[in-house]
Amino acid sequence: MTLAHELGRAAEALAASYLERRGWTILERNWRAGHKEIDLIAVRAGVLAFVEVKARRRRTFGHPLDAIGRVKRRELALAARAWLARAGPAQCADCRFDAIWVIGDPDGAHELEHVAGAWRL
Repeated sequence: MTLAHELGRAAEALAASYLERRGWTILERNWRAGHKEIDLIAVRAGVLAFVEVKARRRRTFGHPLDAIGRVKRRELALAARAWLARAGPAQCADCRFDAIWVIGDPDGAHELEHVAGAWRL
């Protein structure tokens, strides 16, 4: 496992814990539709969120959200549609795409922000 992969998995665990402490229920972690993956699928008060988690150890290589470009958003939308086809469209009365970014060490000093409704389908 690469260091980047380990950082990503640690950030995903941190993000899931962050959401749970704020009343979200995690329905899925690392849900896959073929080669496309949704990091977290969570629900709270009737809102379903497909959550992309991005992490960087330092700001040297840009902000983590810079990595969620048009192609990545399209892939996430395809995966979300596949999940909804399996779960049923009724699950998405109010659904959105969120992003959580982490800069620093997920197991130590870090910054974290949850961007609700980061983009729409």
